[in-house]
Amino acid sequence: MITLKSPREIEGMEKAGAILAGMHRALRDVIKPGITSWDIEKFSLKYIEDHDATPEEKGFEGYKYATCVSINDEVAHTMPRKGLLLKDGDVVAVDTVVNWHGYLADSCWTYACGQLSPERQALMDDTLKALYLGIQQAVVGNRVGDIGDAIDSYVTSKGYGNVKALIGHGIQPTMHESPDVPAYGEAGRGPRLKAGMTICIEPMITTGSSDIVAKQDPGDDWEFYVTDDGSDCAQFEHTIAITEDGPKILTSQDAAMDAKYLS
Repeated sequence: MITLKSPREIEGMEKAGAILAGMHRALRDVIKPGITSWDIEKFSLKYIEDHDATPEEKGFEGYKYATCVSINDEVAHTMPRKGLLLKDGDVVAVDTVVNWHGYLADSCWTYACGQLSPERQALMDDTLKALYLGIQQAVVGNRVGDIGDAIDSYVTSKGYGNVKALIGHGIQPTMHESPDVPAYGEAGRGPRLKAGMTICIEPMITTGSSDIVAKQDPGDDWEFYVTDDGSDCAQFEHTIAITEDGPKILTSQDAAMDAKYLS
């Protein structure tokens, strides 16, 4: 069932989103060569808790951590690790869900660790652009397929792989709600978008194959995903509300860049 949220619920989600956006902005000064992905976990958890919120991912389906921290060929669900040092030139995606007094916001952001190669910088830039092309289609009367088609048409035209095994979703009151929101699809198909829907759009784009495989770290039974050919992956995700005035980004990190999506 797809539920429509009240203005009060969307306002609460926006407060959760502001905390999550603040965490992501703060991570820009944290992520650098020589730290570990565990340092990212510790910083993020403290930031969330210091802002009167809790990490919704922690304890979800047995997951032990506040964040997922995926590096280079790692695609999603990757746990932070104490011994894994970040290197100059790594691409690092940090994904988490914030719960503020029962209201949720979900966002993933990919960071440059030090100086990126031109290929990795282009991957990040194009994946972020793809996210916003999807957001542009999240208007009342369109369908979910319009979002996915806009993303997929762009990234495939640039020669990238588009991970299809993992998809976006509705959100609130739980982390994963209907409808499914793939970063691919057919324009004019799928559930129709209505005011009050709250969804997460999250393209996962690679420099090579769109296929992923499961992996485990030694000594840990948690399963995460990597590209099957070792190619790099970037992911960007916003939580948005569908409104009569257009899509509203609830996890915005940049009021100037997102001005048209904040009314």
